[in-house]
Amino acid sequence: MKPLIIAIDGPSASGKSTLGRLLARALNLLYVDTGSMYRAVALAVIEQGLDPSYSDRVTQLAENLDIDLEGDPDSLKVLLAGRDVSDLIRTEQVTDVSSVVSTIPGVRRAMVARQREIAKRGSVMNGRDIGTVVFPNADVKFFLTADAEERARRRFDEWREVDGTADYQEILVDLIERDRRDSTRADSPLKRADDAIVIESTGKSIDDVFQEMLKIIETQQARAIQ
Repeated sequence: MKPLIIAIDGPSASGKSTLGRLLARALNLLYVDTGSMYRAVALAVIEQGLDPSYSDRVTQLAENLDIDLEGDPDSLKVLLAGRDVSDLIRTEQVTDVSSVVSTIPGVRRAMVARQREIAKRGSVMNGRDIGTVVFPNADVKFFLTADAEERARRRFDEWREVDGTADYQEILVDLIERDRRDSTRADSPLKRADDAIVIESTGKSIDDVFQEMLKIIETQQARAIQ
């Protein structure tokens, strides 16, 4: 049987990372957080003092970066040239730069190539273009969504634990702007694949959504072997 590939797409703070880890653990699959790979590029841009709007230089940097993922879903390490940057890529500054560099076509091509290589063993992958660009033939495709206010609250709660200056209203405005950029960019825009299953998570607990997704996967797997 060929390795199982599950694609999870959706806007920022829709629960992709949390649910991706839960599914990967339950199904004994590699967890690939594609967003963390763009964050690693953003961190490299910051550390090298590059202007993220200089697309040619940022693309050249991304093409030559050694980015890898290792570990189980609950302790996934993001490695940049062998250095563990898992915590460093979760700052607000990296988030802002990531939303810019991830719109650069050359950066996306470099990361897609790396994502495909990493996921060959079978994986749960999340991002914004997994089901449409990275793995259009994924075995199961999900599109997670929730209203902007709830997603902003989730991000605010996450950042407040590490940054006491986090501001909900600023996060909401930034999230709405990021949604706009992600959905209107020319290269690999955020959109639902035609055959993706939409999961609306507003007002639902993580466990409720996880159980819903797991049941769908099990049902589709059963049909595939009939």
